[in-house]
Amino acid sequence: MRETLNTIVTSVDGALAAIIMGYDGIPIDEFAVEQSDFDMQLLSVEYSTVLKEIKRALDVISAGEMEEVSIATTRTRVLMRVLNDDLFIALIMKRDGNFGKGRYLLQLKSFELTRELE
Repeated sequence: MRETLNTIVTSVDGALAAIIMGYDGIPIDEFAVEQSDFDMQLLSVEYSTVLKEIKRALDVISAGEMEEVSIATTRTRVLMRVLNDDLFIALIMKRDGNFGKGRYLLQLKSFELTRELE
């Protein structure tokens, strides 16, 4: 998994880290290219709570299964993609990072990661 995370992060301009996490906030694996002035694990833990709420809301309104969520702030972009019922991957990028390529690689590599997790 670490090699796949490395490939994603090093292939996307502006990517800071990729983290595989459970909805319980526990990280499974991660790869980061540089230190940041904020705690990426804390960011991921807090966003896992947000994803649980989104997932719950989608169940209530019968809107289908969640696949992907992105959150853009003035400092970062975080793209999260569901891997299975228990895990998701988060790609953390600088605000001006290549969001399109990050989204494409997460979608492409999520199939590999899902197979590795089985």
